[in-house]
Amino acid sequence: MPKSLVTKEPWRYSAAGISIALRVTPRGGRDDIDGIEQLADGRSVLKVRVRAIADGGEANKAVLVLLAKSLGVPKASVKLLSGATSRLKQIAVDGDPARLGEALRQLASAKSTDRGN
Repeated sequence: MPKSLVTKEPWRYSAAGISIALRVTPRGGRDDIDGIEQLADGRSVLKVRVRAIADGGEANKAVLVLLAKSLGVPKASVKLLSGATSRLKQIAVDGDPARLGEALRQLASAKSTDRGN
């Protein structure tokens, strides 16, 4: 099946910026974006791993810092909307939605691999 039919973008645009659905792996060995994954229920998420442990919000802070750095926005522009104690999180990023979407597309496509082929 063509990849474009399988993976839809796990982010939504708004007037203020963009909101991203994430699946976070704490203690993942490195701070990195691992591409887009489709969950069993059909939702798409951006896979993120961080070295920090999921204790006292450390992993959440590391995720926000990683996204700010990766997207070239100030840390204050990246906020956790939901999922503080869950692997699945919603993150809001303030800024130009078109530029942020393009940056996310490039980050995700550089990391997403077609493991099925």
